[in-house]
Formats: sequence, C-alpha cells, structure tokens
Amino acid sequence: MNPKNCTLYSGGLKGAETVFGETAEKYNVNEVIYTFDGHKLSREKNIRILTEEELERGDISMELASRMMHRTYYETDKIRKVLQTIFHMVNSGHQVFVVGSIQEDGSVKGGTGWAVQLAKIFNRPLHVFDQPQEKWFTWKGSNWQEDHPLIKYDTFVGSGTRYLSDAGRAAIEQLFAESFS
Repeated sequence: MNPKNCTLYSGGLKGAETVFGETAEKYNVNEVIYTFDGHKLSREKNIRILTEEELERGDISMELASRMMHRTYYETDKIRKVLQTIFHMVNSGHQVFVVGSIQEDGSVKGGTGWAVQLAKIFNRPLHVFDQPQEKWFTWKGSNWQEDHPLIKYDTFVGSGTRYLSDAGRAAIEQLFAESFS
C-alpha cells in the first residue's frame, strides 16, 4: 500500500480521531474530516463541512438508532448531526477502524458504536481495538474474533473514543506502522 494513495475519513474529535489524523499525517496519508457548522473539533486540518442537504442524506430515526444501539438517543439537533456525520465517514471509507469498548451485546460503547453499526449494515471490513482488553477484534459473520488487522484499502475510517488510553494510542500507531512499512 502506498500511503499517498490512501485517504482517512474521520470526525476530527478529541481522542482516537485526533490520533488517527496525526498518525495519517505522519505517514503522508490523505485525510478528510467531516463536520458541520458550529461543531467544535480538536483537529482542524482538511475539514469538509457538510451542508444541511448533505447531512439529511445521512438521516435516521433516533428511535431506530436507539434500538440498534441498545441505548437511548434523545432527539437533539447536535446528536442528530453527529450521527449524520458518522454516516458520511462510513459511507466514504471502505474499511473501518474504531477504538473503544465492545459491550456484552456486541455493540460498541458510545457514539463510536454508531460507526460500528453502520459498518455492519454497509458490510464494511470492521475492526475494533477494545481498550479494556487491549486487543484488536474483527467482525466476522455475526461475532467478534480476535485479530491483527492491517489497512488494506485506499479509503478507510478512523473513529473512536474521546478517552483514548496509552494502549489505544499505541494500537493506532502500530496499525499505521505495520500497514505502511
């Protein structure tokens, strides 16, 4: 893989997304940060502000999102826009990498879990670094299997928790090092 031919899609938020972006920059991987007007980012390079019309293309019922994620999302404009932005990230990237916590029901904790659900729906190669276990897992069929993933497609998503651990940071850096060495 030539990193100059690859593009990372993320949301530019604090934690995992910032480290994905910084690491992509270090390896000369192109980066696109999807966001919306008024959204506070931690990483402000290569920003693509989605229009209201574009955001609407990623719209979903908050009730359906809540059911799929096994948690309650309240109808707020900001949460809706965040979920719509995640839709564009996952729709743009062929492979999805997430840092977070896999729950007992197979979902991933927090808003990060929406990227995971969409990756499953869109049938994208999906990999989660589970911070509590400090291991990578890949979604295969209908369950998580321990794995050692590599970036294998020229478009990929990097998302995850705002509360990135040292192990999570190291996992992202190792992913890039092994994929582009």
